[in-house]
Amino acid sequence: MGTVLSDTEIAESLQYIRNLGTSTIAIDGVDRLSPATHATLPDRIVTGTWAFAAVMTQGDITIIGGRPDHLEIPLDKLVAAGAIITTTPDGFRVKMDRRPDAIDVATLPYPGFPTDLQPMAICMNAIAQGHALVTENVFEGRFMFVNELKRLGATITVDGHHAAINGLPVLSGAPVQATDIRAGAALVLAGLISEGITIVEDGYHVDRGYPDFAEDLRSLGADVTRV
Repeated sequence: MGTVLSDTEIAESLQYIRNLGTSTIAIDGVDRLSPATHATLPDRIVTGTWAFAAVMTQGDITIIGGRPDHLEIPLDKLVAAGAIITTTPDGFRVKMDRRPDAIDVATLPYPGFPTDLQPMAICMNAIAQGHALVTENVFEGRFMFVNELKRLGATITVDGHHAAINGLPVLSGAPVQATDIRAGAALVLAGLISEGITIVEDGYHVDRGYPDFAEDLRSLGADVTRV
């Protein structure tokens, strides 16, 4: 077990790292490293996924360990959709008591709206009130899962790096296929807000980013079963 670094020790260690906050970081090597203890940052994409889950299902979720300062733009979007978000001593709470309003989203590198939360934004808009435009500025081919979401009845039109969504009151359950980690998680959440049974195939994608996802959802009252 290492020791917790003091502010002075942290400042001394940073003298070997230059250009912090720029696109190029320079690091001067040292002869040896010293043991230390530090807190691992929470996964902001997993945190954001739970926040979207609360809004999509009109639920009430407290995210222990969540850092709202790492998700300012996504949480602002959820507030615009109608969510009530409050900080707690050890995280934050997301509460939604009505159908969300549609929100426009454009993905950008941090601190912009994360591309990895784009599938959740599309799924939420699929059952929101109104029309939304989601623009993908980071990765090509990030709308591959849209065809799967349309199997649930979602009304979505893709044109290049734009997806136009017309919100519906409810989706319909159907077999769908997870194409990647985030799309798979978003399709699971879409299944929660769909009438009937939704089967998400290739669920191993989801496992890579969300260990025990089904079990965690069941702890919140969701009817999710591993098959």
